[in-house]
Amino acid sequence: MASKIFKTLDEQIDILKQRGLVIEDVERAKDVLFKENYFFINGYRHFFTGDCKDANFKEGTTFEELYSIFTFDRKIRNIFFKNILIVENNIKSIISYRLSKSYGYKEKNYLNLENFNQDSMKVRQVNDVLSKMKRQIRINGKKHTATMHYITNYGYIPMWVLVKVLSFGIVSELYNILKIEDQLEVANYYGLKTETLGIYLSILANFRNLCAHEDILYDHRTQRAIPDDVIHTRLQIEKVEDSYKYGKNDLFALLIILKYMLSEDEFRDLYSELGYEIDLLEGKIKVLEVSSILNRIGFPTNWREIIE
Repeated sequence: MASKIFKTLDEQIDILKQRGLVIEDVERAKDVLFKENYFFINGYRHFFTGDCKDANFKEGTTFEELYSIFTFDRKIRNIFFKNILIVENNIKSIISYRLSKSYGYKEKNYLNLENFNQDSMKVRQVNDVLSKMKRQIRINGKKHTATMHYITNYGYIPMWVLVKVLSFGIVSELYNILKIEDQLEVANYYGLKTETLGIYLSILANFRNLCAHEDILYDHRTQRAIPDDVIHTRLQIEKVEDSYKYGKNDLFALLIILKYMLSEDEFRDLYSELGYEIDLLEGKIKVLEVSSILNRIGFPTNWREIIE
């Protein structure tokens, strides 16, 4: 297997030029590559090539267009991230309120095995999740100001404080081991079925981690897919082999989830910010249609109709 060796900025520029990329301002391009990393910027070249195996750019593609896709991905990643954090905070608050109200505010009470799903098929999962939560108390309990305050002054950590040190992934797992009546209480707040909310939380946790680590967002697909929704029908999204082409396990699926889990005003702000960034991108891209970029990230051409 051929090894990848270090390339200087000049060598990186030469590679891009050899592949047909138009670079009008070499110094600016070198500065961008130095700060942003050739590997990550090059990860967006597939928009401008014939297919995934073709390393050459379409005729006329400029470095600025390539960089525009990179910055567009960064901006929408930040937009989605801050809204996922809103949902994360909300769901943590709702679940902690439900558990505290029903089972008590001390760890020995709300983490009691009897307070969770008693299905024999879930015993291992319940024990695993509770072990993770207790481990977070041991590891992070004395690192966070709020949890440390309660440990020092009261000798316990209330559930509404503990959630601050729990990852979204663990909270997603916690929801899935709740008793059905507790799941119903949480899901009803969002007007969702219990199973649907479980899937939504898993996908949100996946996207949250991706955004937090600055990974490429546009072509990400989750392993789980959201259930068919009225939004798929109303937007008349195309089907391929009886499955909707967009909005199942892609970025548009995330937008559908957020439509249900954000307030109306919060979602409208998200929608406006996304629309603004897409409009900006349209003014910067010349060699291909923005609709093809949207389709690549999972957005149908009429995605704006989701607001209705």
